[in-house]
Amino acid sequence: MANEANPCPCDIGDRSDYGGLGQEVQIDHIKAYVVKPSAPSDKAVIVIHDIFGWELPNTRYMADMLAANGYIAVCPDFFVGKEAWSPTKDWAEFQEWLEDKKPTNINKEVDAVLKFLKEQCGSKRIGTVGFCWGGVATHYLALLYPEIKAGVSVYGMVREREDKYELKSPTLFIFAENDQVIPLDQVSALEANLKEKCTVAFQLKIFPGQTHGFVHRKREDIDPADKPQILEARTDMLSWLNKHM
Repeated sequence: MANEANPCPCDIGDRSDYGGLGQEVQIDHIKAYVVKPSAPSDKAVIVIHDIFGWELPNTRYMADMLAANGYIAVCPDFFVGKEAWSPTKDWAEFQEWLEDKKPTNINKEVDAVLKFLKEQCGSKRIGTVGFCWGGVATHYLALLYPEIKAGVSVYGMVREREDKYELKSPTLFIFAENDQVIPLDQVSALEANLKEKCTVAFQLKIFPGQTHGFVHRKREDIDPADKPQILEARTDMLSWLNKHM
């Protein structure tokens, strides 16, 4: 299996050399990677990167995949120019690095991107997809933005807030069974509380045998046994967006 390191093993051994099909643009105070589908579309997805930042080829590949399925995809730099995490850094410094890059402190950037999508791209239905750090951000936005029609949070969840279960937009949570970052008891607690308190559609899905980072980080030719679940998770992501957008 891929990606066994702690505390956020998104990038171990599986970095893609993918180049990307979109272009980089300036949206208000932030840069963003934007890729559009071949046919006009009024549907858009904000792709929220992990701790390795908006330029990571693996995340841009996911944006391109969304565009190939009919969505305008935009991956903004939610670190706003600050240095992304690097696998060469000392994990003992991670919390200090994270201090000014909280995934629950992105409202200014999200508002700018929403304005861009509505006014410059003609987007009428907007969703979010986020990975790891971005999965937390996706969960957070689902609590605050009813105008976001659907969210897919991939191995991420808000943990530090009390009001984290009353979602405003339908959200799919994708988890890995062998995720050392998100224990299954936390996933079970999230599901139980959502069943009690959430009034919009939601789903939690755990992928057996997989580890953190498998959906967007795993090179599918490293371990053929992983490929079916990688493809299933991506299909689930697209199906959720298609259903709710």
